[in-house]
Amino acid sequence: MSNRKVKPERDLEKTYSLKEFVSKLRRLADSLEQNKRFRIQIANERISVPPDALFNIEHEREGRMEEIEFQVKWTVPEK
Repeated sequence: MSNRKVKPERDLEKTYSLKEFVSKLRRLADSLEQNKRFRIQIANERISVPPDALFNIEHEREGRMEEIEFQVKWTVPEK
């Protein structure tokens, strides 16, 4: 039996200033280059991304709106 708490599902979007966004991207890039875990806090929850996560870039277009999403995905192992 796992001792890990099951976290509730979550889907949120947080907006950052340009300076904050650049800083977070730079920290992510530094972690990836060093093959280290990336840690970030989003809306009061600490997130830890393993270095073997999957990375993709998504582009969406609807009418005159366009969006690029940089996505990082991983599976949390059971303990």
